[in-house]
Amino acid sequence: MKTAAPRLGDAAPEPRDRIAANPSSLELARQVLQIEARAVAALIPRLDKNFLGAIEVILNCGGRVVVSGIGKSGHIARKIASTMASTGTPAFFVHPAEASHGDIGMITREDVMIALSNSGESAELLTIFPAIRRQGAKLIAITGNAESTLAREADIHLDAHVDQEACPLGLAPTASTTAVLALGDALSVALLDARGFGAEDFARSHPGGNLGRRLLTRVSDVMRTGPDLPAVSERGTLRDTVLEMTNKRMGMTAILDGESRVLGIFTDGDLRRSLDRLGDISRTMVADVMTRAPRTIRPDHLAVEAVEIMERHKVNQILVTDRDGRLVGALNMHDLFRAKVI
Repeated sequence: MKTAAPRLGDAAPEPRDRIAANPSSLELARQVLQIEARAVAALIPRLDKNFLGAIEVILNCGGRVVVSGIGKSGHIARKIASTMASTGTPAFFVHPAEASHGDIGMITREDVMIALSNSGESAELLTIFPAIRRQGAKLIAITGNAESTLAREADIHLDAHVDQEACPLGLAPTASTTAVLALGDALSVALLDARGFGAEDFARSHPGGNLGRRLLTRVSDVMRTGPDLPAVSERGTLRDTVLEMTNKRMGMTAILDGESRVLGIFTDGDLRRSLDRLGDISRTMVADVMTRAPRTIRPDHLAVEAVEIMERHKVNQILVTDRDGRLVGALNMHDLFRAKVI
């Protein structure tokens, strides 16, 4: 029978008794972290020729790494596949139950499969192992039981055994999944290093992130050009210069020779100093008050290099020149903020 919905004006239901945190929970949480830390540390002396063999097999495969597992191991498998894919090792996750119903067709003889199972006896993985064998793909098993079926059937076995789970009932996968996750990270990073995968490669895999923007954005991507570019001739007056600065709204203007080469820059700060020193600027030539040999950068440089120059020299604008010193662009801190480079 459905309970009638409360009507306006009805008395509010009695609140449930609040459950206070047990002081012993803090000690239990510390024990969990200690157990899991020991489980990870125990992996270190087990890294041997099998680990190197796994690295070699993955580096020499012509296809991709297929990571699989069921239950909690499946969640860890997804994370390992994701980490590998973002660090230079093409990888993807396949659910073992779905694999036995057609998804095994995603695996080719050029691939390497990494199977995760703490017991080493996961029925879903054991079901697809013979088919993968027939495909000709290499098999790497990560288990907590070196005598298990998966460990024996695999080409390479990595031992992720833990002495105890962090769960006080000894039932929920806790220390065991942490150990496998750490081992997966060790594999991923070792592969990254072996491939010579660098920061720029990582940025290309993460174009939407902060690192991607910082490492992929060039000065040419954010600089102002054409009619938005403030510039006056060296023969111009200070009045002409101020009008150009006002119209282009960059807080400065470039001073050019007859072939568009940069001779100097005139900024808001230069204007204030000129007013203090000269008073009447109506007849002053800009060449007499400009800052000569200003900081410049090339358009093919990274935008973060422009940030570094501007911060180091405490300036808010920078001119962009070609190899011959001709003006091709300009940018200021606001442009870099808009591009989310800083």
